[in-house]
Amino acid sequence: MQPIFLEPYFREKIWGGRKLADIFHYDIPAGDIGEAWVISGHKNGPSKITNGPMKGEYLDKAYVDHPEYFGNPTSKVFPLLTKILDAEDSLSVQVHPDDEYARIHENDLGKTECWYVLDADPGSYLIYGHHAKTKEELAEMIKAGDWDDLLRKVPVKKGDFFYVPSGTIHALTKGIMVLESQQSSDTTYRLYDYDRVDKTTGKLRDLHIQQSIDTTTVPYVEPKLNVEEQVIGKSKITTYLQPPVSKYFYVYKLDVDGELKLTKGTHPYQLVSIIAGNGQLAVDGESYDVKKGTNFIIPAQVENFTLVGEMQAIISAPTEN
Repeated sequence: MQPIFLEPYFREKIWGGRKLADIFHYDIPAGDIGEAWVISGHKNGPSKITNGPMKGEYLDKAYVDHPEYFGNPTSKVFPLLTKILDAEDSLSVQVHPDDEYARIHENDLGKTECWYVLDADPGSYLIYGHHAKTKEELAEMIKAGDWDDLLRKVPVKKGDFFYVPSGTIHALTKGIMVLESQQSSDTTYRLYDYDRVDKTTGKLRDLHIQQSIDTTTVPYVEPKLNVEEQVIGKSKITTYLQPPVSKYFYVYKLDVDGELKLTKGTHPYQLVSIIAGNGQLAVDGESYDVKKGTNFIIPAQVENFTLVGEMQAIISAPTEN
């Protein structure tokens, strides 16, 4: 049984740049590319499988046609999405809906996400939460454009991790690159966009003020994470997210130095992104070269796998199947 290697889907964004080519050596299209959907089964940008019996298929179709690779899931759509975001400029200040609101209004999943910070310019900060005490105060501050008093700004540096449940006002700002693990959703509500003009329409980009007010959690409460570290030889596994804190996904970081043997455990399958370094992935007696920018899925039939070399990786896995 082979791992499932994937080719990213790229998205141009008004705030994007060219670092996905410079840092990850991706063959990105022309323009300001802000997002690489590196492991995606979403209909708006599925990743293409590049090896094995499903080579050439897109992940959304493979998930439906070959359920055995994913532990015969009950979910009708691939539930997770891994992205790399290059914020050459600041993203809009935004919020995502929960499952119920997204189902009713968008025919989509809700969007809870998290960020591992791959890089950040000196002095960088995130928009992460807000200071309103009631929905009424939130609405008044948004409509008045009182952003300095409303928005919570948090300093950020390379190696930081942030959990962003649905209902959280947030934004990456200029000079930040992250790996994002999230529910497989493409629904975003903008409440502020720096009065930017969409170059394709020549008009200000759409805002979603009422939807933002409807879906923002008030008051904001910062998530309390229970980060755990396990040292194995010279390597380390950091657990950032797991139930009950995280309802939708587990997230781990691997710091591999030498040989690190891993097991499937209770996960039906695992999404793996190499974010630094290089080495080999060993599965069922076969070895595969991996390096920064490689993305793959460990399918359900694989009980054990090994990473060898010096590298860092982010792994996510669904909490339910």
